[in-house]
Amino acid sequence: MNRAAMNSTAAKLSPMIVVAGPTASGKSHLAIRLAERFGGEIISCDSVAVYREFELGTAKPSLEDRARIPHHLIDVAAPTDHFTAGDYSRLAREAAREITSRGRLPILCGGTGLYLRAMLDGLFEGPGRDETLRERLRRVVRPNLLWRMLRRVDPEAARRIHANDHSKLIRAIEVSVAARRPITELQREGSEPLAGYQVLKLGLNPAREKLYERINLRCEQMFAAGLVEETRQIVSRHGDNLFALRALGYRQAMEQLRGECTLNEAVARAQQGHRNYAKRQWTWFRRDADMCWLDGFGEDVADEAEALVEKFLAASAL
Repeated sequence: MNRAAMNSTAAKLSPMIVVAGPTASGKSHLAIRLAERFGGEIISCDSVAVYREFELGTAKPSLEDRARIPHHLIDVAAPTDHFTAGDYSRLAREAAREITSRGRLPILCGGTGLYLRAMLDGLFEGPGRDETLRERLRRVVRPNLLWRMLRRVDPEAARRIHANDHSKLIRAIEVSVAARRPITELQREGSEPLAGYQVLKLGLNPAREKLYERINLRCEQMFAAGLVEETRQIVSRHGDNLFALRALGYRQAMEQLRGECTLNEAVARAQQGHRNYAKRQWTWFRRDADMCWLDGFGEDVADEAEALVEKFLAASAL
């Protein structure tokens, strides 16, 4: 083999598929169909499905679907863990490389945009939490004082973060103080994109009103299946200070358990929360210029998606 051919072989990228979109848009259905057609395995990209014992509120693939197609990054964290985007990036990249090493096609599937970005583009997390400093910063009540503090240590970060976004202001100050360097410098150094892959990103874009109808029905079904009781059991085993209990569905189940609302009100709040979440997901994914949008639910656009993947894989093989 001549040197040019060797360089070409060394530079060849492995294919990867992403199936993204708003909640309840049929991502899992499409990912399973693509995996069956093209010899793939699915890497879940969902910030709640990583937790064991959280079942009804997560819409995890069924055990039957997981038996048909291998799924990764589901049930990898204990309920008491605080699983981060950095944790996800590390484990998802390991899973992708392992899948590729066996000649299979990795398919990322899910709607957690931050996890997807961490996996593909890298994500800086910075030093660990300093609870003492955080508590001091939380006590700052003077308007815009946190923002002015950040502007002194990192003007670039202050230009990006709104003066009322206290959680981001506190984290930026915390990191800058701990590292003794501006957080923006650390972020530029710490972001390492995934190497060795060529990625086709498919985004599901169903009609908004039809999606909302499906969201409303899914929430009703979650609660009817026993979401409140599941939440009660999780709390009895692990306490009520779990990070995953902040997730939509579980948050409203907790409100019902605390007597802050009726069951019907909890369902309605969960429906509204999931509809709002879908809007945020659309906004997030539409920023990605590489996303190939398919107008419909996963089951509606499966043929179109298969054709795109087939063309992509053929080009990747050249």
